[in-house]
Amino acid sequence: MTTEMPAAKVVKSEDEWRAQLSPDEFRVLREAGTEPAFRGEYTDTKTVGVYHCRACDAELFRSETKFDSHCGWPSFFTPLAGDAIIERTDNTLGMKRVEVLCARCHSHLGHVFEGEGYTTPTDLRYCINSISLRLEPQE
Repeated sequence: MTTEMPAAKVVKSEDEWRAQLSPDEFRVLREAGTEPAFRGEYTDTKTVGVYHCRACDAELFRSETKFDSHCGWPSFFTPLAGDAIIERTDNTLGMKRVEVLCARCHSHLGHVFEGEGYTTPTDLRYCINSISLRLEPQE
């Protein structure tokens, strides 16, 4: 987990992000919002492919690491590569959590939790907002 943020590779003004993203996408990706549980596009998706950041198109997760956590958001047990995301402490809402950001554009993706007892290779649950992702199906 990082305490210092590396520089974003994709940098845009708030106005540029607002022009590119829908209001809901902007609220989640740029203002660290959360979409409602069980309402996201990829919550129950089983399609094979690669999940990209909806803001900058960086490759983030593979479908092979997605699992059914029944938490209401897409869950993955590992990112595509360690440098694809940034993990940082999030003490908002009176909770201590670990926020997950896209390393390329610093957009908010969700949070990561550990030690919940899932039978995954890492015992991690990357709980990611569907609205933060775009799935590129494998052909």
